[in-house]
Amino acid sequence: MVNSTLSYFILGAYMHVGGLKYFCFMLTAMLYVVIITANTSLTVVICMNRSLHEPMYLFLCSLFINELYGSTGFFPFLLVQILSDIHTVSASLCFLQIFCLYTYANIQFSNLAIMSYDRYLAICCPLQYNTRMTSNRSVIFIIVIWLYSFVKFLITLSLNIRLTLCGNIINSLYCNNYFIVKLACSDTKVNNIYGLFDTFLSVVVPLFPILFSYMKILKVCFSGSKQTRQKAVSTCTPHLASLLNFSFACLFATLQSRFDVSSVSSVLRIIVLVYLLIIPLLNPIMYGLQTSKIRNLFCSKMLAGHRDTM
Repeated sequence: MVNSTLSYFILGAYMHVGGLKYFCFMLTAMLYVVIITANTSLTVVICMNRSLHEPMYLFLCSLFINELYGSTGFFPFLLVQILSDIHTVSASLCFLQIFCLYTYANIQFSNLAIMSYDRYLAICCPLQYNTRMTSNRSVIFIIVIWLYSFVKFLITLSLNIRLTLCGNIINSLYCNNYFIVKLACSDTKVNNIYGLFDTFLSVVVPLFPILFSYMKILKVCFSGSKQTRQKAVSTCTPHLASLLNFSFACLFATLQSRFDVSSVSSVLRIIVLVYLLIIPLLNPIMYGLQTSKIRNLFCSKMLAGHRDTM
């Protein structure tokens, strides 16, 4: 249960911008619609075409669905707060958003980790790829990643909900797990210990398959043929870009919550905020443009739909 002495939180990072809030609302709403459209379109293309029911595309489908999940956990909440004059949120809704955002981040990083291993098998072990990474096995990987992320953060959430809080002001635009723990006036030793363990599971463990896979891929690139290098570049570039984008986004979000950024220029903070907002749009853009099979099928569906309307 949510602490009975606390029914709501106040989000203290919002500024009074007057009539400009309607402009901010329109821009944010348009971005959310584009994110939903792009990720949904590519998910439908992969699900509806049997030729894309291969491990790499199934992992991409999981990635796009997770972008929809994370965006839905963030943008509707942000849109309501932009229009509101009083920036409060119920405790239960706040904990729900924390659950959505943190499980989204864990699923994303785990998904990118297993995708790096998939690329390693495709480039370094092409003859064994079809036996070592089947479609059924990739579906099992995806289910395990999602269930593991939900269960792992449910433990964190249950530890936080039991805390006695001595304040309700969160200096953030959204609900943040770290700020909730900072409000506690009861013992947080268990939370801190499990927090370190959770960080190890969420960050360090997925790094092992990522580093292992790319070390092996680089070794093959340096010793292999020109064709092998071209295949590695074409298949790994979107994944590397996605991995770096998401890692930087998590780093920026963590630094903003851990350190006092009031001395940082407002322009730089706005740039970082915009970057964090467009992250869910980068994956469909990169994979939609770089992956020829998805791009060709998507364009053919669009042309077919256009001919049907004529």
